[in-house]
This record gives sequence, C-alpha cells and structure tokens, in this order.
Amino acid sequence: MERSRMNRASSSRLSELPQRVESNRMSMVYATPQSKQSFGKLNIPKPQSVTSERRTSFFGSRTSGAGMARNSAFGAFGGAEKMKDPRPLHDKAYVQQCIRQLCEFLSEKGFPGSMSVKSLQSPSTKEFLKIFEFIYCLLDPTFQMPTSKVEEEVPRILKDLGYPFVLSKSSMYSVGAPHTWPQVLGAVVWLIDTVKVFCCMSDQDLLFADFSDGSTEIEDGVEFNKLFLDYTAETYNKFMQGADTFDEEDADYLAKLKRLYNVDEGLLASMEEKYRILSGEVERLEKESQTDRLMVKRTEKVKLQTDLQKLQSYRSNLESFKANLENKASGLAEELEASGLQVETLKQEESRLQHILSTQKFTPADIERINWEKRELQQTINSLSKSLEQAEQHMWNEEIALAKAKETAEVKLAEYHKLARKLKLIPVSAENACGHDFEIRTSTEYGPSTMVQCRTQIQQLLRKLITDVDEECSRLTDMKLSLEESIEQVNSNISDKANDLKQLREQIRRLDEQLEQDMQDIAHEEQKWSAEMESVETHRKLLEKKVTLGYDESVEQLKAAQQQYHLVLQETNEERRTVVNNLASVLTTAANHLSIVEKFLEDQHKRVDRVYVEAFREDEVDIQKMKDIMESFIAKVNSM
Repeated sequence: MERSRMNRASSSRLSELPQRVESNRMSMVYATPQSKQSFGKLNIPKPQSVTSERRTSFFGSRTSGAGMARNSAFGAFGGAEKMKDPRPLHDKAYVQQCIRQLCEFLSEKGFPGSMSVKSLQSPSTKEFLKIFEFIYCLLDPTFQMPTSKVEEEVPRILKDLGYPFVLSKSSMYSVGAPHTWPQVLGAVVWLIDTVKVFCCMSDQDLLFADFSDGSTEIEDGVEFNKLFLDYTAETYNKFMQGADTFDEEDADYLAKLKRLYNVDEGLLASMEEKYRILSGEVERLEKESQTDRLMVKRTEKVKLQTDLQKLQSYRSNLESFKANLENKASGLAEELEASGLQVETLKQEESRLQHILSTQKFTPADIERINWEKRELQQTINSLSKSLEQAEQHMWNEEIALAKAKETAEVKLAEYHKLARKLKLIPVSAENACGHDFEIRTSTEYGPSTMVQCRTQIQQLLRKLITDVDEECSRLTDMKLSLEESIEQVNSNISDKANDLKQLREQIRRLDEQLEQDMQDIAHEEQKWSAEMESVETHRKLLEKKVTLGYDESVEQLKAAQQQYHLVLQETNEERRTVVNNLASVLTTAANHLSIVEKFLEDQHKRVDRVYVEAFREDEVDIQKMKDIMESFIAKVNSM
C-alpha cells in the first residue's frame, strides 16, 4: 500500500530528478503570441558582483554555496548572440526532403486546401501565411493571423516559441524566392517538430496531476501537495548547489507521508507475509493442475486469442502501410506531373529562343561592338559612382564646416550650389530634385533660425534620396542572385537532358538491333512453318492415295466374292462368315484410319493457323510498340 501511494505521488513526473521549471498550472501553448512569458524568452538577471557565480534558469539567479556551478539547460537560447544554422538549407536534396515532410504533415493533419510538392517549391506569401496559421493553431486553437504587419508578427512568434535562429522581416515580403524560401522552410520544419512534441506530451500531465480530473484520492489533497512542493523545492535547492543524491530528503519525505496516511508497519509486514504465502500456494496449485485438460484448453484459448490480436495488429499495420504507399504513389504522380510541366516549359523556352535566333539581325561584329560599348558604359558608371561617393563625402564636410564657421558661409554655399548643380538637384525642375527645392538662399534674406530649418529639411531630403538609392541597389542585388540561381538550375537541367538524350540514342540503337534480329527470326520461323506445311500436305495426299487404292481393291474383291458366291455357298457357312468378318474388319479399319488421318490433318492445320496468328499478332504488337517508341523519341528530339 505504501509503495502504491509513493508511485501515485510520483506519477505526475516523467523523471526522478528534481524539477527545474515552475508551473503556472496551465499550458504555455494556449497563451497568446503577445504573452511575455513564452517558451524561449528567459529573463537572465545581472550578476551582483564580479566574483559571484551566475545560474540561469526559470527560477531566476542563484549563487552556489559549494563553489560548483550548475547552469540550467533552459537558458541555452537566452543570450543575444546569433547562432549559425547547422542545417544544410542550401542543399537541394535536403530542401526537397523538408518539402516532402511538410506536405505529408499537412495531409496527415487535414490541411483545408489543395497542397502538393510542386506548389511548395516556391509558394506565395499568402499560401505561406495559411500554412503557418494552420500549424500554429495546432498549438493555440484561439490564434488568428493579423491582417497587418504580418512580416513582423511571424518572426516575433517564432522568437517567442524559442526558435534559435534569426528570421528577418525582409524574407516575409518574398517567401517563395530561391534565396529566402530555404530559411523560411527550415523555420516551418522546426515548428512542425514543436507541434509533434506537443502532441506527444499533451496527454501527459507533467506537473500537478491533482487538477486532471475529479476522481482523485486523498494523496491529491492540500496536505499532500504541500509536502510534495516542499520536498521538490528542498531537493531543487540542493541540486542547484551541486548535490546529486538526496537520501536524507527522500527518507524525511517518506516519513512525513507515512505520518500523513497513518501507515502501520506491522500491518504491512503481515500483508507481505500473507502475499508470499498465497503466491507459493498459487504456484503449487498451478503445478498440480498442469495435467488438467480444462487448464490446457484454457491455455490454448489464451494463446489463440493472443494470436488473433497479433493478426489483427498485423492487419492494421498492413493497412497503414498500404495507405502510406498510396500517399507515396500520389506524391510520385505529382512529381511526374511537375516534371512533365517542366519539360513543356523547356520546350516552349527552346522554341522561343529558336525563334529569336532565326529572327535576329545582329552580326558578330555588331555583338562585339555592343559588348565594347557595354564595358565602356560600365566603366563610366563606376567612375560616376565613385564621383557620387566623393561628392557626398565633400557635402558632409561642407555641412560640418558651415556649423563651425559662419564667416565662410557664402563661399561654402556657392560650393554647395555648384555641387548640387553637378548632381542635378538644382533647380526644382532638375532630374534628381523630384520636385524638392534644394537651393539655399543667402543669410541676408533669412534669419539664423530659418537657415537651420532649411538645412535640416535639405539634409532629410538628401538622406531619403540616399536611402532610396541603397534600397534600389539591394533590390537589384537580390534580383541578380535569383537570376544566377535560375541560370545554374537551367544549366544543370540542360546537362541532365543531354545525358538523357545520350541514353535514349543508345536505347534506340539497341532497339534497332533487336528489331533486325527479331525480323530475321520471324523470317526463319516462316520458312520453317512453310516447309512443315508442305511436308504435311504431301503426307496427307499420300494417305488419301493409299486409302483410295485399298478401297478399290476391296470393291474388286467384293465383286469377285459375289460372282463366286453361288459357287462357294455350298462349301461351308463357316468360311462364308470368316470372309464376311474379314471384309467388314478391313472396311472398318480403313474408314477409321481415314477419319483419324482427316482429324489429325484438321488439328494440325488449326494448330498451325493458331500458332501463325499468335506469332503474327505478337509481331504486330512488338512492331507497334517500336513505332510508338520511335515516334515519341522523334517528338522529343524535335522538341529539343
């Protein structure tokens, strides 16, 4: 009884180690994303002195008295240091594996929408938000995706959940881009793993099992909870101070439980002795009843029931395996469809490039001249960029000099106007002015406060202009990276198609050789069957001739016998019956032989016709397959 109470007392924990995490008697998963106390964001207090040791855990900062530091594992992601993602997210095979894992998870959980491996190659931002909202609702059913600032909400939610890597806001603007989708896919796979862990632990109440249901016993009362919490806090304090064994605390806790439930040691000893005696009696009775037929039948019945359960479980496993195979078959069909669409796209691209090649009017000399002009323009752009940077640095120096020395304002103002005209910022209708007035009047027309205000306004406009230029440069850089990746993918596809073309040519050569060999075999078989037909026909004619001769001879013998009938009638009836019987047997034998020969010839003729028809049909099927293969190959070659 005491042992059962102890087991029930510790049933709310998965491990016998002291607990490290506080519980608010509610699941952290159902907290809203705006909650500040979410998993992964730890409050790390500052050390009180340079020599003090710091421990980071959910219980705050503790100082070791024994000099042995024990850091909590829950503070692994609490620092501001950025971690490098060790996963090979730039490996195409790994990315495809993650996409298949995401597709299987969505289909398993019943995603409300059509989702395939092809659509997950580069999803749109809208599709990604639907997938993210569906997965996160498995953790928090009350969650709803906001309609604004989702590029800030999604990284914040992942950070609150404890995602150890940084997901930038800019990646939310173009989720399906080749340079951003692998990082976003890695975050989604991590979220899927989190959901799986939550589903495994949702049915297990790790702390405070007394709030699970109403059918609790006395150990779920207030006194038991108080003893259990005191025991947990005391052992945890010892554990944080460096202790690994808690024999004294365990003995004290056991003694308190015995006092709480009024455990009688004598009663326990007597119950154990009684249990030992009864166990020995049961074993003796089982040995004595081994020869009993009823017990044997019962044992066989139990074995048969066990086998039935095993067969049922094996059947369920086979059904699940069949369902998995069907899912994989559907996935392969979708991949095959995607490959077909990609082939059609490549065909269209080839036809477009062929059309451009056939209609272009440039000569190699024109192309060389265009390339030379392109290099010249690139050098001009580089020099102008350097000039622009030097001009911006000079403008910044001039503004600082203007703040330090007011007596040189007119000279610096003239230089500023000159530089602004070079940059096409003055007048208002200039190219880079964008409708803003960058001109500064002389200090005689305006007061000092007006000059400061005008300078501030112009500085803000210039900073905005510089920011726009930097954003345009970054956008062009991203576009360049995406184009380079596309070119690399197209080159790899071209090399794969070239290898496939070589393999198809080799297959065609082999098929041509096989076709020629088959045609030779067919001609040889036809000659063989024709020779056999001729021999059979000759044999049939010979048999007919022999039967005809035998019949004529029999007729002549019959006539002679009729002429001599009257002469031999007086000789003996026995001789007459003998002659009649001999004649009848000869006729019967001849007729039977004739019918057997005709039946044999008909069977041989039918068998030869059937074999010839089957061979002809098989040859026609093979020839048709060869024609289809040739037509498909010619179509593929023409399409390439």
